[in-house]
Amino acid sequence: MQLKDKVAIVTGSAQGIGRVYALRLASEGAKVVVTDMLETEPVAREIKERGGEALALQTDVTAEKSVEEMAERTVGRFGRIDVLVNNAAIFGVLEHKPFDKISAAEWDKIMAVNVKGLFLCSRAVVPQMKKQESGSIINISSGTVLKGTPSFLHYVTSKGAVVALTRALATEVGPFGIRVNTIAPGHTLSDAVKKRGPKVDERAVATRCIKRSQLPEDLAGTVVFLASEDSAFITGQMIVVDGGSSFH
Repeated sequence: MQLKDKVAIVTGSAQGIGRVYALRLASEGAKVVVTDMLETEPVAREIKERGGEALALQTDVTAEKSVEEMAERTVGRFGRIDVLVNNAAIFGVLEHKPFDKISAAEWDKIMAVNVKGLFLCSRAVVPQMKKQESGSIINISSGTVLKGTPSFLHYVTSKGAVVALTRALATEVGPFGIRVNTIAPGHTLSDAVKKRGPKVDERAVATRCIKRSQLPEDLAGTVVFLASEDSAFITGQMIVVDGGSSFH
């Protein structure tokens, strides 16, 4: 119960990897705000059935009012905000394509969710964290930033921006006792990735020191670590979790 009585918001947690984050944080004692554009009540109910506390919200991370309401309702229900996991992102529905085939509209959509969303969510929770003089913001980047994965320029660029945002924000909010870090996952077998067939995962496994598929659960421990006091003196960092596919 490393996170007993802490309050954690997990964006994009109605399904997939975000759901795994929410369940794991709850298992460690956190009160979890499950928020997404999709229906979040099933995950919140799952947490409650396991003996935890949860609040289900529907939030559009690209909309200021929606994000501000997320923070307000969290404080109204639980009285504080200790952890923000900026997980919401567009990935699973993207098609690989040459950069000159990416439309301006698609580029803007990716940047709005994957970058602006992090900015708005962080901006919404920091005032409460300042009052508490503590807090942990955990941004989810991607191992593609380290490899320059081709035919995915908009996604890779957005995740590179997450790393830059993490470092800059860490310097601004550090004096208030707030930590900001990012996790760079490797190719992970989420539900969306599984639909792309086994060959994609086989190629990823071949690049790793640890020769197996990466599962969402492989990331959850790092989220808990960064949310807990065990990482109290760590900020502005990128932690790569990919089984040794890349070294940083």
